Amino acid sequence: PHDNLRMRGCAVCCKSSWSQLQDLCRLERVRCPSLGITRRNLSHFEVEFLCDYKRVREEEFYLVKWRGYPESENTWEPRKNLRCVGLLKQFHKDLEQAWIRRDGKPKKNARWLDQGVANYVVQKAKQRRALWRWERQLNAKRNHKGRIMVENEVDLDGPPRDFVYINEYKVGEGISLTQVAVGCECRDCLAEAAGGCCCPGASRHKFAYNELGQVRIRAGLPIYECNARCRCGAECSNRVVQRGIRYDLCIFRTANGRGWGVRTLEKIRKNSFVMEYVGEIITSEEAERRGQIYDRQGATYLFDLDYVEDVYTVDAAYYGNISHFVNHSCDPNLQVYNVFIDNLDERLPRIALFATRHIRAGEELTFDYNMQVDPVDAESTRMDSNLGRAGGLAGSPKKRVRIECKCGAESCRKYLF
Repeated sequence: PHDNLRMRGCAVCCKSSWSQLQDLCRLERVRCPSLGITRRNLSHFEVEFLCDYKRVREEEFYLVKWRGYPESENTWEPRKNLRCVGLLKQFHKDLEQAWIRRDGKPKKNARWLDQGVANYVVQKAKQRRALWRWERQLNAKRNHKGRIMVENEVDLDGPPRDFVYINEYKVGEGISLTQVAVGCECRDCLAEAAGGCCCPGASRHKFAYNELGQVRIRAGLPIYECNARCRCGAECSNRVVQRGIRYDLCIFRTANGRGWGVRTLEKIRKNSFVMEYVGEIITSEEAERRGQIYDRQGATYLFDLDYVEDVYTVDAAYYGNISHFVNHSCDPNLQVYNVFIDNLDERLPRIALFATRHIRAGEELTFDYNMQVDPVDAESTRMDSNLGRAGGLAGSPKKRVRIECKCGAESCRKYLF
């Protein structure tokens, strides 16, 4: 980041960050009120993380990695010199985990750390810093209200490589989206929907939401939301999916070998919108080619957009949002719906995930990668025929090699596909 230093009415762009300038002042023993460096805090340096521990004549010492300095400048400091209470608690928590991993139980009253334990604590501290930086990057890129947290208390894996966070579909080569040409003239879409007005009525479909924004149509029926050409405003009752993620969510490392997962940090009401499945739109032919590669990696990020015909696929392997990390379950708490907003090409629906039941804060979010639904009524005959042909809900992850399921549900089918 760049900071501007203002002197006598002029602004100079500085290539050093604010914290780097503060460190320079402390090194040179220079007080600078503009940077917040005073006589009282001139000798204060920031601890980045703690690397080691020893006890000498009953006094505790910690090996400190100072922020902004190489590890060659690490120093042993007595406990009384350290004011980083949070880092001290985290260090001892990591230390306890290191001993449990090695010995199966915590160790008390250690006078020093062996090299293996000390290395684990340092790796954990570096991992935590990397995850914190990734969390900041994710939140800088999101355009939705819901914040994203990142947590790994299971292993030493850091942020995934080769993943780019996006908020909406990335259109692949040779594919174009046709923007909607007309919109509704409603002043109150929810009230006027009963008369067959508004966007769903124009497409001969039901109004999808109640007054709380909860979906009230069964899975399998499409959702038609108001679009950019509609007269209604941003708070319209028929603008739910397009408002984006509203809940704070956490990407976390699962403890049973399922990689990363997503849990909600807030309670979610039944039938509420949770997130979209976002990625790169590619042709089915390109999906087949990429699928051969993903098969060898054991990945399942290809999601067929087969609402009316299997022409396009969403690939969330490289480009995606938080849905990239949502795991499969044979007893899921999320359900897929096909949504149309600014693009009415039925071959290119947006994929929205709604809560199938009340979801508690702290609960993992999941959906069924191989969704099955009962045939819907005659109001969606074209979808009925496709359900019969595909044998599953329109818009389902691409079925490939047989992969063992680890969801742990009582109704587990043992295999994803």
